[in-house]
Amino acid sequence: MTGFAQVNGEVKSQSERGSGRPPSSAGGDQADNHRLAFSLSLKSVNHRFLDLHFRLPSGTDSLEMQLRRLLKEKIARGHVEVTLSLERGTSDTFALNRSLVAGYLAAFQAAAREFALSAEPDLNAILRIPGALDSAAGAPNSEDLEPAVLARVNEALDRLNQMREEEGRGIERELRQRMAHLLEAVQTVRQHRRAALQGYMERLQTRLQELLGSSSDKERVLQEAALLVDRSDIQEEIVRLETHVPHFLALLDQDGEVGKKLDFLLQEMNREANTLLSKTSGLAGEALKITEAGLAMKAEIEKSREQVQNLE
Repeated sequence: MTGFAQVNGEVKSQSERGSGRPPSSAGGDQADNHRLAFSLSLKSVNHRFLDLHFRLPSGTDSLEMQLRRLLKEKIARGHVEVTLSLERGTSDTFALNRSLVAGYLAAFQAAAREFALSAEPDLNAILRIPGALDSAAGAPNSEDLEPAVLARVNEALDRLNQMREEEGRGIERELRQRMAHLLEAVQTVRQHRRAALQGYMERLQTRLQELLGSSSDKERVLQEAALLVDRSDIQEEIVRLETHVPHFLALLDQDGEVGKKLDFLLQEMNREANTLLSKTSGLAGEALKITEAGLAMKAEIEKSREQVQNLE
């Protein structure tokens, strides 16, 4: 099921968490300048299984493991994207990565001596080297970032699941309607079952007359004919379909993960519909109503399977 949720928060240092004071009280504008805020967003779309994708800042492997565990506890199916973005105070300064720049200059000077070049290093080019400039505040401390983010994860999950549940209620209503249509088609098949048997018997009698006229073992032919008549009856498929539908509706009333069970049950319904159509193929007259009803069953089952793929 689809859904989206986003929560915002602020990272506090261990000393701030221990004292309970807000970050802004630790130094006025200077504290605001070094303020580290975060935004955690969860986005889910339909998927047969649970497929988690994380977009987190570097150095947050431990946080990813904890987030993965929490999501698996609350979500069973869906393609879920987890994005964590950080935002520092607007007037954070930058510090020079001296070891990186020194290494670049040393390599530049060595190359200039070796090849007798008189070129000078370009400061603009040096500062564009990845990592040459670091934020003065440095990377966030995982001991500060993790508790801040984990404290808001459940809120984000609750919002996400609330949106997904709203969609799930709409899918449930549609599935109940399709099961009602399926039962109507089954009742139509039951009403025309005798006509189908009569048509099959007439066709079989014609064939038997041909076989009995040319066969010496007439008793054997009659036994085979009786067996074929028994196998052609669609009563068993009707009863199974009438049993599967209430079972399907009962699963919709249950809490927890039922999507895979519903999918399996629809596969069984589809198998019964296929068998029913196979047994009644080639019949004419009133028995054609069974073919029409059987095709309507398969359409309702297939549309239901498309929706069940989205349910937990």
